[in-house]
Amino acid sequence: MRNRILFALVALLLLVPFMSAAAQDQSIVEIAAGNADFSTLVSLVQAAGLVDTLSGEGPFTVFAPTNDAFAAVPQIAVDFLLANPDVLTQVLTYHVVPGKVMSADLSSGEVATAQGQTIDVAVSDAGVKINNANVVAADIEASNGVIHVIDAVILPAFELPEVDPLAVSDNIIAAGSSTVFPLTERMADLFNQDGFGGTITVDMIGTGAGFERFCVNAETDISNASRPIRQTEIDSCRANGLEPVGFFVAIDALAVAVSRENTFVDNLTLEQVADIFSGKATTWAEVNPAWPAETIRLFSPGSDSGTYDYFVEEIFDRDETPIQNAPGIQFSEDDNVLVAGVEGSPYAIGYFGYAYYQADQERMRAVAIEGIVPSEETGTTGEYPLSRPLFIYSAPSIMQAKPQVAAFINYYLRNANEQLGSRPDQIGYIPTNKYVGRLNTVLYLAALGK
Repeated sequence: MRNRILFALVALLLLVPFMSAAAQDQSIVEIAAGNADFSTLVSLVQAAGLVDTLSGEGPFTVFAPTNDAFAAVPQIAVDFLLANPDVLTQVLTYHVVPGKVMSADLSSGEVATAQGQTIDVAVSDAGVKINNANVVAADIEASNGVIHVIDAVILPAFELPEVDPLAVSDNIIAAGSSTVFPLTERMADLFNQDGFGGTITVDMIGTGAGFERFCVNAETDISNASRPIRQTEIDSCRANGLEPVGFFVAIDALAVAVSRENTFVDNLTLEQVADIFSGKATTWAEVNPAWPAETIRLFSPGSDSGTYDYFVEEIFDRDETPIQNAPGIQFSEDDNVLVAGVEGSPYAIGYFGYAYYQADQERMRAVAIEGIVPSEETGTTGEYPLSRPLFIYSAPSIMQAKPQVAAFINYYLRNANEQLGSRPDQIGYIPTNKYVGRLNTVLYLAALGK
């Protein structure tokens, strides 16, 4: 949230001189071309052959992504759009609404675009959202319409190719995050049940170890990850001729949990979490004088875990020294071991993926962080402070050389959300929204070069 606010302020500062110009004497294209922060958008409009259209009489309303918004789109997707002018045209015209729509005219609901599909407009006290993008500057009038600046690229819906598990065979090897393991294992089971004739191996070894097997050893097809891939890992992949592409498959509201026998911990601040997992507070009474003067028993994923990496980044600002030096802390790459440790003592505390908490709620209790309890709602909105995305990674060269891998990823993207949720038969993570699904589809098509 802090990063989004900062970005909005920076974007507005960049646009101050731009908006103060006599913009109404210039067309939409001329205004965009006159501001360096829209150079990517202008180059894409030129590549799609839309300059004359958007310089025409109009009027048009353009939701214009900044350079930073385009920079957040994986390069493989941008390259795919440039290589496919028809698809690029669909994406760009999806940012255009016929007519001149000022901010005062916007209300929550669906609005038809020049591309043909609709965008979702949400107007609230917090501002205006267009699909998954925030409007950071509004009502920049041009001679042929108006520009509203947004902080993300919005995508129309594209279709994944049809997938038939019966049509592919041979083997698939996946390894990595213990957090993502339950979901990938479920998808592998379903793919097999629907007729896949090969063998799918899913190993639970931690995100870091998974990237090592994928990038350094080049011996796996899919890498499960509970954090984004690091630049050093990307470099290792590229050294082996692999260009990693990540698919966002679920949301995890990382659970900080205690035993059901613990009746005193109800809420912790992020500062208190840091004190606990650094050993600065060694008894519960040192966290809160009203709590028992009993030694805190700590359980944490090991350093190969993406969950550990995420926790260290959020709680200790990427410095793992405090948690590594915490007295008596027990590390494990297996979340089931951590769960058993937390359940075994009323004075224990640990953290792990939300699905592992969901599976053992009868014996564990998730602690509210900064007054927010992890849930599907608070994880989806990002209100819960320890919400994070979960990924699977592969590479175009693998997906193109191994049809079974491409088919399995397609199947995964189509069906994962149905397996996510809080019902007993579901994996207890949070489904992604349709905007994530649209980006996944573009990445998939880009990886196959289609």
